[in-house]
Amino acid sequence: MLHLLHTRIRVGDLDRSIDWYCNHLGFELQSRTDKSPAGNHVAHLELPGNAHTLELTWSPDYDLKVPEDLMHFAIGVPDLIDFCDTLEKAGVEIWPGDWRVTFPEGRKMAFIDDPDGYEVELLEKKD
Repeated sequence: MLHLLHTRIRVGDLDRSIDWYCNHLGFELQSRTDKSPAGNHVAHLELPGNAHTLELTWSPDYDLKVPEDLMHFAIGVPDLIDFCDTLEKAGVEIWPGDWRVTFPEGRKMAFIDDPDGYEVELLEKKD
């Protein structure tokens, strides 16, 4: 059987991204190196209980420009409104602006952008 192990994204500031993903989304730093074989600075973050990790990669010679709507990944949260309320109190913008009324029934969802502009979809997933 094949397993999805990690997803890599390039970031503009490794420390800023580690802080953002850990403080706002609950990721934990699994490992970090300041010199990969390719010369990158790499950090692996994991959400507790998940085998798949998020690999953040930064290098000083790479000019990061994240195009709008390039890609996104989704995170399941047990109570979307409560989770987004916490994010908003921390200064994170939730979009679309009318997400609370756009998805009142069925699968509730909202989006946020990380510091570099990658989209993170938040989906209500009750266990």
